[in-house]
Amino acid sequence: MERTLVLLKPDCVQRRLMGQVLGRFENKGLNVIAMKMMRVTPDLAKQHYAEHVSKPFYPGLEEFITGGPIVAMVVEGLEVIRVVREILGATSGLKAAAGTIRGDYSSSRQMNL
Repeated sequence: MERTLVLLKPDCVQRRLMGQVLGRFENKGLNVIAMKMMRVTPDLAKQHYAEHVSKPFYPGLEEFITGGPIVAMVVEGLEVIRVVREILGATSGLKAAAGTIRGDYSSSRQMNL
């Protein structure tokens, strides 16, 4: 059994898509074993996205991720990392395949749920 962190970003929360997204994980047999709604501080954003802090897009990413509440979840299951990536789709919502969370719900590269 593996575990992974999944973040439902501010656009997902604001658009009230949490239940639909959660259902996709549960329908694949994955278990949400912990969940917390929270606000990301600039310091936490810098820690979580440490590899991106020096990149030109980081200020916009930090503004987005700190701009509203998120839902942080620990998801558990067999091959959960592979399965979660498959369910989510490509990082860029504009390139994600239909039938994936990002392909179905993303409105831009950054607002990718």
